[in-house]
Amino acid sequence: MKITATSDWRDSIAFETPMIVAEIVPGDPTRCSVCGGDSELRPRTELWAVKHRHPNQHAGYVRFYCREHLPVIAKPAAPVETRRSAARAERTAAVRRPAAVDEKPRAMCPDCFVEISATGVCGMCGLQVA
Repeated sequence: MKITATSDWRDSIAFETPMIVAEIVPGDPTRCSVCGGDSELRPRTELWAVKHRHPNQHAGYVRFYCREHLPVIAKPAAPVETRRSAARAERTAAVRRPAAVDEKPRAMCPDCFVEISATGVCGMCGLQVA
């Protein structure tokens, strides 16, 4: 069984938006992800949580940062309105052509109910059909 996604406190964080860790997930003091495991524990009120995008996991990943290592988050560029140079021409529907109709029904084997070839012999049972 493959688990594709779970639901927890990380879902409430917006992507690339720094938030105080104590407001999101209260608990014991912890470390900055950049300072490393040898650094001193910091209160959660001094740490920032940032949810980053991940190319393979749509939920992303969360890192805790101290004030010194908090990444600079670039503001997204404002969308630019573009105008079309000319109105598009009205599109006309394609002309419907009548479907090809077989002129006469093909011969069928009375025993196998398969279509008979031009030789008049059934390919399944070998019966000669006029």
